[in-house]
Amino acid sequence: MFNPDLNQTPINIMPKSVVFLIILIAFVEAILQLGQKGLIGDQASIAWRMQLIQKYGFFDTIFEWMRHNSTYNFNGLIRFLTYSFIHKSTMEIIFVLVFIATFGKFIAEVFGDIAVLLIFIFSGIIGAIGFGVFSNGTFLVGGYPAVYGLIGAFTWVQFSIQRMKGETGFRAFHLIIFFMALALIYNLVYSNNSNEWIAEIIGFISGFCISIIIKISKEKFI
Repeated sequence: MFNPDLNQTPINIMPKSVVFLIILIAFVEAILQLGQKGLIGDQASIAWRMQLIQKYGFFDTIFEWMRHNSTYNFNGLIRFLTYSFIHKSTMEIIFVLVFIATFGKFIAEVFGDIAVLLIFIFSGIIGAIGFGVFSNGTFLVGGYPAVYGLIGAFTWVQFSIQRMKGETGFRAFHLIIFFMALALIYNLVYSNNSNEWIAEIIGFISGFCISIIIKISKEKFI
């Protein structure tokens, strides 16, 4: 239907939090791509991605060393945050950016920009902790655990709406079931034993729970 509001923008403006995350992740990938193609840096720039993973990726051996020695230094702790902004492939980063744009926009419209950043960051951090505790994987990089946190928040909103309508709310979980099924098929087909799905499902649960906390906080201080 025609909208008579001539002042309305012709495109949907993305929330600031979503734009920030997309630009940050895309910037890191752009630098790595330019270095890999030899357009910037020297010959060593070809290995920038691996160096970045080694320096800022989440490694289970480092996590276990910190736990065993009760020593939590900055270099080890920062990895819980930074691993979400490093990716192994262009295809991976494309999916991450699409999910951030889709689910991040929805969450920002419901909870606000700060909530998007909190859910993304803390879902990634908690996902890494779960990966270190429950899996035997070697390392973890990529924004999927954090993105699954956004999906968890989206699921909680849909669950709440359905419950308000008197429904069971089960339909809200169809999306995560679909994604987990795809992940399972992918792991079986490609014999992927990285156990990244553990971080992803924990990220999803984290986003779901963080949304409840944000909702309660908003109601308490309004």
